[in-house]
Amino acid sequence: MTYKVLQQNTVQQGAFSLVPIRMEDRMDIMKWRNEQLYHLRQQKPLTAEDQEYYFNHVVAQLFDQTQPNQILFSFLEDGVCIGYGGLVHINWTDQNAEISFIMDTALEANRFQEIWSAYLALLEEVAFADLKFHKIYTYAFDLRPHLYQAFLNAGFKEEARLKEHCFFENKFIDVVIHSKIK
Repeated sequence: MTYKVLQQNTVQQGAFSLVPIRMEDRMDIMKWRNEQLYHLRQQKPLTAEDQEYYFNHVVAQLFDQTQPNQILFSFLEDGVCIGYGGLVHINWTDQNAEISFIMDTALEANRFQEIWSAYLALLEEVAFADLKFHKIYTYAFDLRPHLYQAFLNAGFKEEARLKEHCFFENKFIDVVIHSKIK
């Protein structure tokens, strides 16, 4: 599948590439999402039925839209899916989008910074060079401070901290927003 809205559907840098989200990766994606529920805006574990429905009724519709509300990719290393994400909550009028990304849980401990850095570099190519967006940003629960280093290393700036914005494990936590302007 290819996105009608993109000039270049695959971007690559060394061993890493972004390709339009692949149906074959859906169960790995479900597994990673369920393992990492704590930092996602997902209320409960996904079932295989949930994932099938999402791919068949939501994702499948995105490819032919001229202004989809999200553009999702499989993130590959040497052709193997090790994560997925994309641009979500796209605002076509204001030319901005939120960054979404989740990686194979098994890679987080030793390769977090490396993989996030590669992913951000490729996604910026899509957002700024292909789509000509003005701004991309992150929205992250304040649970993974090591995540912010990847953003700062990629030239993002902390733009806002929403104090006690989300209720998590019986307490209110901040949401941190980082952004980068073209």
